[in-house]
Amino acid sequence: MRRVQAAQPGPGGRILGEEFEHGSDCGRKPAYWIGASGRQANLSRLAGERPSAILLRLMKSYRLNRLFNAKSNRCFDVAMDHGFFNEYGFLSGIEDLGKAVQTVVTAAPDAVQLTVGQARHLQALPGKEKPALVLRTDVANVYGQDLPRSLFSRMIDAPVEQALRLDATCVVVNLFRIPGQPEVTDQCIQNILRIKPECDRYAMPLMIEPLVFQPNAKAGGYMVDGDLQKILPLVRQAVELGADIIKADPTDDVSVYHRVVQIAGGIPVLVRGGGKASDTEILQRTEQLIAQGAAGIVYGRNIIQHANPAGMTRALMSLVHDGTTAVQAAGYLA
Repeated sequence: MRRVQAAQPGPGGRILGEEFEHGSDCGRKPAYWIGASGRQANLSRLAGERPSAILLRLMKSYRLNRLFNAKSNRCFDVAMDHGFFNEYGFLSGIEDLGKAVQTVVTAAPDAVQLTVGQARHLQALPGKEKPALVLRTDVANVYGQDLPRSLFSRMIDAPVEQALRLDATCVVVNLFRIPGQPEVTDQCIQNILRIKPECDRYAMPLMIEPLVFQPNAKAGGYMVDGDLQKILPLVRQAVELGADIIKADPTDDVSVYHRVVQIAGGIPVLVRGGGKASDTEILQRTEQLIAQGAAGIVYGRNIIQHANPAGMTRALMSLVHDGTTAVQAAGYLA
């Protein structure tokens, strides 16, 4: 079966925020769609849209094409925005952020996640080969072992305009589920409701990060909850709120992660690294997650706090884009 192309497709047939079947790419994996709808393109529906709406969707797909690797249709985003959250333990490995960014950039990930105050360390680098910028748009105080009396999640002012000025490819915002703290979830939802129309207006892809926390008294600080039954509804809520990309927690049982991909309904799912893990654990888990249909990864501390950040970046790049095994990828750390 061959679908008519509305315009020249990008890698994997991505066009207007959707994936088309065409030529030898029919059935190409991974089979996800990039765009707000998460459905295969329907040309009759596109024909009924205003030209301005089609243009904006097309422009959003252009930015997504900068974020997703042309070879694999996947994304590896290195999170280096930890200093935004006022936690001493988060600063390990990024005390000299400019140097840390340069080290990671040499390994050529697809994207680097930074804040408005630190994006300059990436964007000031010369040349067109540097990774895309994913801009963190919200700051929170929910990560400490001893939580303050009042928790918050606040969005920066004019987030999409600031992202455009910084030449960002994507913006990211949290969606927290913290036991006993519904007010923080409410703030997150208000943040998303505020930024989503601006993302659509300026054709800026929106990454939503649904995070399920364990009770602070039990886990003793910021600890993700890998319970599938908690992750699924929060991921689905992020999709319903209009995410173009999901950045989700890993599940305790990696073998069920295809259900997270399924519940996202065609919106690409990038998996967070979570807490610091051993090299063997992080490489094996990444291999399994890619096999489960994840569209990529967003790892931070497992790279920036590693003794060999560039080597770990290259190892993970080989898993995400080249289909290597965990054993093969470990060779980059030798």
